[in-house]
Amino acid sequence: MTDTALDAPRAPTSLSNSLFAFSIVYGGMVCIAGVLANKQVALGPLAVEAGIFAFLILVATSSAIAELHGRAVANRLVIIGFIPLIMSMVLTAGVLALPAAADMPAERLAAFDTIMGGTPRIWAAGIMAYGISQILNVTIFSWLKRETGRLLWLRSAVASVLSQIVDTLLFISIAFYGLFPIAELIAGQALAKVVLSIVLVPFLIMLLVSIGRRLDRGQAATPLE
Repeated sequence: MTDTALDAPRAPTSLSNSLFAFSIVYGGMVCIAGVLANKQVALGPLAVEAGIFAFLILVATSSAIAELHGRAVANRLVIIGFIPLIMSMVLTAGVLALPAAADMPAERLAAFDTIMGGTPRIWAAGIMAYGISQILNVTIFSWLKRETGRLLWLRSAVASVLSQIVDTLLFISIAFYGLFPIAELIAGQALAKVVLSIVLVPFLIMLLVSIGRRLDRGQAATPLE
């Protein structure tokens, strides 16, 4: 191969506007979900960890990408999502290991350590539940699209419900099995996620698909060098 061939510029790879925008949202939600999970919120009679809201946005975003760009692209985004997730965990562990400034109030330090000091077991549970449930969501959503071709709202609800049940079973079992009875916690979390998946996720996906089509309509894709 000649030096001229080696030096020749490569054609830029194109990334659609919707995929570019949704990828940024996806990466942010991957990182913030674990932080929000430290608070439990009351939704009527249901008590849920607040990380579910970020996770439902992840489900909606990956499903919208599958609808707009196909299953392979959505699954690739799920896999790439491990990178910011693991990086945020490593960075958090590094910050926790560093000594606090002498003038930092003790109560603030204690609160920070409590919120950010997740155990390796909980981190492992989050990684496994994230990967399996998100790929399952994309797989079911795409399969239903191939079988039905339409009914976006129904495909959205079914895929989200099933993936959220699996997410709950995996996360709570891995994180807390043997520490205390988990049957009631699993039942409560699964019920809350099912309700929210039916009520919120179909509308979120339809909204994101609409936004994505608007972003891509009549606009050149964002070039990547």
